Amino acid sequence: MKVPVSFLKDYVDIDMDAKTLGDLLTLSGSKVEEVITSGDEIQNVVAGKILKIEPHPDAEKLVICQVEVGEDEPIQIVTGAKNMKENDIVPVALHNSSLAGGVKIKRGKLRGIPSNGMMCSEEELGLADEGTVHGLMILPENTVVGRNIKEILNLDNAVIDFEITSNRPDCLSIVGMARETAATLNINYKMPALNYEVKCKDNINNEIKVEVRDTLCRRYIARGVKNIKIQDSPAWMAERLLQSGVRPINNIVDITNFVMIELGQPLHAYDRRTITTNTIIVERAKEGESFVTLDEKERKLGSSILTIKDGNNTLGIAGIMGGLNSEIKEDTTEIIFESANFQGTNVRVSSKKLNLRTEASGRFEKDLDPHLAEIAINRACNLIQELGAGDIMDGTIDIYEKSVEEHFVEVDSNWINAFLGLKLTKEEMKGYLDRLELSTEISGDKLIVKVPTFRGDINIREDVAEEIVRIYGYNKVPSTDLKVSSIRTGRYKNQVIKNMVVDILIASGLSEAICYSFVSPKVFDKILLPKDSKLRNAVVIRNPLGEDYSIMRTTSIPSMMEAFSRNYSRSNEIVRLFEIGKNYVPSKAPGEIPKEKNVVTIGIYGEADYFCLKGIVENVFETLGINNISYERETENVSYHPGKTATAKLNKKTVATLGEIHPSVTLGYGIDPECYVAEIDLDALIENAVIERKYKALPKFPAVTRDMAIILDDSILVQQIEDVIRRHGGNILESFKLFDVYKGEQIPEGKKSIAYSITYRNENKTLTDKDVEKVHNKILSTLEYTLGAKLR
Repeated sequence: MKVPVSFLKDYVDIDMDAKTLGDLLTLSGSKVEEVITSGDEIQNVVAGKILKIEPHPDAEKLVICQVEVGEDEPIQIVTGAKNMKENDIVPVALHNSSLAGGVKIKRGKLRGIPSNGMMCSEEELGLADEGTVHGLMILPENTVVGRNIKEILNLDNAVIDFEITSNRPDCLSIVGMARETAATLNINYKMPALNYEVKCKDNINNEIKVEVRDTLCRRYIARGVKNIKIQDSPAWMAERLLQSGVRPINNIVDITNFVMIELGQPLHAYDRRTITTNTIIVERAKEGESFVTLDEKERKLGSSILTIKDGNNTLGIAGIMGGLNSEIKEDTTEIIFESANFQGTNVRVSSKKLNLRTEASGRFEKDLDPHLAEIAINRACNLIQELGAGDIMDGTIDIYEKSVEEHFVEVDSNWINAFLGLKLTKEEMKGYLDRLELSTEISGDKLIVKVPTFRGDINIREDVAEEIVRIYGYNKVPSTDLKVSSIRTGRYKNQVIKNMVVDILIASGLSEAICYSFVSPKVFDKILLPKDSKLRNAVVIRNPLGEDYSIMRTTSIPSMMEAFSRNYSRSNEIVRLFEIGKNYVPSKAPGEIPKEKNVVTIGIYGEADYFCLKGIVENVFETLGINNISYERETENVSYHPGKTATAKLNKKTVATLGEIHPSVTLGYGIDPECYVAEIDLDALIENAVIERKYKALPKFPAVTRDMAIILDDSILVQQIEDVIRRHGGNILESFKLFDVYKGEQIPEGKKSIAYSITYRNENKTLTDKDVEKVHNKILSTLEYTLGAKLR
């Protein structure tokens, strides 16, 4: 939110530059994005009066204007703007001028006609966002011609751009930021005048009725004004609106916009003539209903969208925008002011559905304080009286069934000091809270905090502590030495191992993916789970976003396949991903929370095979110091290919499943290449990892290497061969490595040739041939006896 410092000074006495103020407000919790002085870039732009407008002889969309810019002769400017008329006063960029964004303006020709400058819009002066205005900026008729535009619009004044979080809608206004500024500087701020006189004895309750037919409208206030005089707003109001990026239109519309910026409560003014039934009805739209909004665009409404109607016609979309049919016109003589409060979630959803976001919807969607509606309509009536814009009718229509009340939060002052690491007295804490209008009483060691309705974000003791420390000053909180231990235990060890796994997988060429933990029940069918599979027993979410996110996942395969599908649909031919997440197992006992199983999921496709995946998994186990892993063929997991899948076991417990995803599953996700996925039990990794490394001296005695090539049945697994080598290698077996697998000529059908390089070493002496032969022959004889192997 952009807050002009000069506007802020109307409510709080500030005696410092904008940069210093921004720094102080940032330290007290109001984050400043930047301090803007928009006038720096704008040079040689003055107010000019259009004396004459003529059509361009060679271009239908262009006109030629004679413009008075001061003491010199009028200048000629060619423009395509349509919203001006003769005698209008507009900003004029002269020859060799510059505009917002550093745009340079020089004299030239447009379709052969000389043009000695450019007439400007708010956007070109940096006063409005791109695309939000259409046409030139029309200045008040009493503007001095030839005067520098920066003096007229106070563009030399600084603007502070705040990032307002969604839990602080009370700060989406000048008064809200004045309140924060006063609390930060420990000074007072003032509210705008809210008093007014009723000069019209006609009572609004006798002329119109209001029916609220939906609880999405939490409060609706209406007041009437007769004898309306439509005219330009005074210079001070137009100036404040322009500084805030809002284009002045007329006094009535400007009052509603001014109050919204000043207090944060959107208002709307209806032409009384458009309420033909004398009844305002707040209800949802009919499905497929069409409605033309103030921006002259036709909108298709749905039954979830809340509207304001007069019984026959729709007058506005609640909380978003009014209708073109009820706008204030030059001949309007009576208006109805609306100050309402609508449910934030519905406004946000409706705004997104209609692709229509406004200043009003941006405030309503954050859930405004219903009490602000009354303050705002009082302020609007005060301005009507101050500007002499009409006579306020007697009476008020105020429908407010479920009132939001102030609430109390109790917190122990000793806990606050312990929590913040401070040594504040109870009286100091009370002082900081009182500065924020959080009226506080002290009862023993307890603080009883009365929370006003505009601070709905304060509900627990941590909220109170945050308010105290931000006004006290985060920069004043003393530093505390961290208490650390060199022993890696508990959660710290868990995090170290998890970080190691991430580093291993990234070093293996994978990228980390983050997937949702909630999925659709339909994924069980997509991964071919049997109807009686225990994995179908999932935790159901009470308030899901929709069916696609209605249960907690019991397996991470669907999440990885969704990631594959998304990448494949975007023509990513080679994908290497991993995810560290959780699977959820429902508790058998009612009322108990589900068990969360930490799991590492690895997924690859494109220029990959089973051995690529297995190598990555082995890399994880090896780096974590987890030995004695054995692999067994897996044929019962229906989500995987029955001939290309294995389970990794440690102490007879399955710690990983890895292999090719079943082709039917792959095709179901719209993917052509083979997909390979591994699911690793992260809890098992943490439990069995050996992260403490012990080093030993390099061996003094030489190693002996023997190669072994054997022929055996094709169905025998390499794991079985390695188990024999490991069991019978004795104390002198140092390592072994598979270096060849061969099938083809000279090898009988149904057989394969497996070749290993085996290294032997004794740490205490040099091995003899006899020592090596004894062990090597034992390995060969065991392979022959147990696996039917023959030496090649």
